Amino acid sequence: MIPAIHIQGVHKHFGVLHALRGIDLAIEQGEFFALLGPNGAGKTTLISLLAGLSRADCGSLGVMGHDVVRDYRAARRALGVVPQELVYDPFFTVRETLRLQSGYFGLRRNDAWIDELMANLGLADKADVYTRELSGGMKRRVLVAQALVHKPPVIVLDEPTAGVDVELRQSLWEFIRRLNRDGHTIVLTTHYLEEAEALCKRVAMLKQGRIIALDSTQNLLDAHGATQLSLKLQPSRLPDALRPLLVSEQGGVFRLRLSHYGELEAVLAAVREAGCAVDELDVSKPDLEDVFLRLVGNA
Repeated sequence: MIPAIHIQGVHKHFGVLHALRGIDLAIEQGEFFALLGPNGAGKTTLISLLAGLSRADCGSLGVMGHDVVRDYRAARRALGVVPQELVYDPFFTVRETLRLQSGYFGLRRNDAWIDELMANLGLADKADVYTRELSGGMKRRVLVAQALVHKPPVIVLDEPTAGVDVELRQSLWEFIRRLNRDGHTIVLTTHYLEEAEALCKRVAMLKQGRIIALDSTQNLLDAHGATQLSLKLQPSRLPDALRPLLVSEQGGVFRLRLSHYGELEAVLAAVREAGCAVDELDVSKPDLEDVFLRLVGNA
């Protein structure tokens, strides 16, 4: 089976800025994939290349087997992109906007799917409202609907929940999960790493235009995550034997990094030997944010 997205040897410069530095990436059909990185890592640049908004200096990009330059019509038809920016035409209603977007792809009599999109995205009661009169969250829902109106097999969500309310997040992810179950490939960029951890089976992390990690979410958690132990001691001093494990100290609470739960007994033994008593103790499992900060910080 051909990959949903295939990227090979991609470089991109903006003047002296080397934005992408040899990106190689394959995303399989039906994946729910996370593309993560700090601001300026190259995520949006990569999406712009896939969407045909910009061209790579070298390398190739394909969507569902269609080269984004040589076979751009088929590549763009196979791709739906929800951009970060709120881009809309203020002189059309929601329904008119979606009908117009359908027309770009040669789709006529698309009203049944448009109605379903509006119902699933909470836009049904806004169908005849001009987009300029919508709130920011509603405008973002329209962007999602526009990206999906031609039923693309590959959907790219670039920060889709930035600045939106909890209700939209929940309804949006419920709908996107359904699309993924129906076979659509989903590529997500987000700064809400708990969303990526809950939704995505595989993750690529970018920094300064390079992929610094690429694996399943669980493998990254297992390989790079670390159990966090928070201790409040009486007296408030950390035994010297535990200093190598110290991550941070704030308000009398010491945060230690454990490689596994078995180290907990050794930590408590060191506390007893130092003549300290435990006032508070909390053990937390590693999450994707811990892994992200560790990898991006060390890259």
